[in-house]
Amino acid sequence: MKVLANDGLSQSGIKALEQGGFEVITTKVAQEQVANYINKHQIDVLLVRSATKVRQDIIDNCPTLKVIGRGGVGMDNIDVAYAREKGLHVINTPASSSESVAELVFAHLFSGARFLHDSNRNMPLDGDTQFNNLKKAYSNGIELRGKTIGIIGFGRIGREVARMALGLGMKVIATDKYVDEATIKVDFYNGQFINVAIETEPIEDVLRHSDFISLHVPAQDDYIIGKAEFDLMKQDVGIINCARGGVIDEVALIDALDEEKVLFAGLDVFEEEPTPAIQVLMNPKVSLTPHIGAATLEAQERIGTELAEQIISLLKTNA
Repeated sequence: MKVLANDGLSQSGIKALEQGGFEVITTKVAQEQVANYINKHQIDVLLVRSATKVRQDIIDNCPTLKVIGRGGVGMDNIDVAYAREKGLHVINTPASSSESVAELVFAHLFSGARFLHDSNRNMPLDGDTQFNNLKKAYSNGIELRGKTIGIIGFGRIGREVARMALGLGMKVIATDKYVDEATIKVDFYNGQFINVAIETEPIEDVLRHSDFISLHVPAQDDYIIGKAEFDLMKQDVGIINCARGGVIDEVALIDALDEEKVLFAGLDVFEEEPTPAIQVLMNPKVSLTPHIGAATLEAQERIGTELAEQIISLLKTNA
């Protein structure tokens, strides 16, 4: 059986699949050629991350395809319900990248709270001539400890953000349409741990009471955060989006930054990818990364192994 890992696959995943009797192909095929490639090479399994889209045209026109796998959590780039209606297995790796995404959230939080994103732009330019001026400009940072972080979307990644925030001594509040309460286990290096029960709240309360807000929701048809939501927030709030582009109205965000309602934003995802708005990219109050939330070596190893185990279980165990 053949596996096309069109957006790449870790060596651990490739090795596990090959040991399971699969041929793994990591050739990068252009989106418009994916269906032709699958048919020409009699591909059984198509693995993607966020780049490749698996829509009805591929599902309808690739009779050899048995499994579609997404290396990551969200599956908005796959027509999941349609694929399953057609008898295909659709799998993902919801647990593999939670820690990586959560750590990036805090990378953006620390960066924004201490102006690292902007000082790292300006120190190479003016550090040798304007050192004291830059020191003064970046001397009003804030601490995370004791502050309130509001988490919008309390699934696996949102709960991992909560765990890290609790470890930092932050107060955690959360909102989720589908989760009423969750118990967060905070582990320590010596085997000790504490459990913290968090009850979710209406989104309006989270917006009003948070010093920092982090979004962890799937792709939406409309904005979750727009002008009305910014108006509800505290003065000098920090906003982080490492979830999906299009859940924050970027025009309203830039306005809120320019009006000094929002102190800083950290964005890993954008409304228009791979060509984010220049107003977002050039704003000195925005910490930027190019959609790398799950892109750590550890997460990719876990993703590859988890995908391999699921594929072998589906196609070999039941063969």
